[in-house]
Amino acid sequence: MKKITLLFIISCFMLAFQQKSNAQTTQNPALYQGALGLKFDGYENGISGKYFMNNSTAVEGVLGFRKHGLVITGLYEIHQTAFGVNELKFYYGAGAHIGSVGKGIFQRYTGDDEYYDSSHVLLGADGVLGLEYLIPNSPIAISLDLNPRLELAVGPYFDIAPGLGIKYCFK
Repeated sequence: MKKITLLFIISCFMLAFQQKSNAQTTQNPALYQGALGLKFDGYENGISGKYFMNNSTAVEGVLGFRKHGLVITGLYEIHQTAFGVNELKFYYGAGAHIGSVGKGIFQRYTGDDEYYDSSHVLLGADGVLGLEYLIPNSPIAISLDLNPRLELAVGPYFDIAPGLGIKYCFK
């Protein structure tokens, strides 16, 4: 799994640099204005909302539920057409999270779980790197991404997890 994750990261970075060189000559219109959906992540599963501020930048918020806790994540994302397919967007960005976990096992994607005997605040920085596909003639978008996280309040530690999203899009 670690090799697949590393390969995905390297591929996305190579795509980002290739797309950056083409960005000056091609237009990159947003395919939708906003979206609501579900996000399944290595840390939390929850409800997501995305809003495009212009053709290539969006803000995304996730209200994530995890065992014994709740986390709110906000992300600023840059979108670019991937592989010349207008419905397929490569995106990357950064943001932050805040939340809390109660007494119990604090699960990390890397498997270094830790037991807490009281509630803790979660606070840290987040990143996102992924692909999103808007199904043609449909208001449904599917995304697959990597979500690196730097946890500061119960850490510090760095972790990374895959994410899967499905959204209903609005024009």
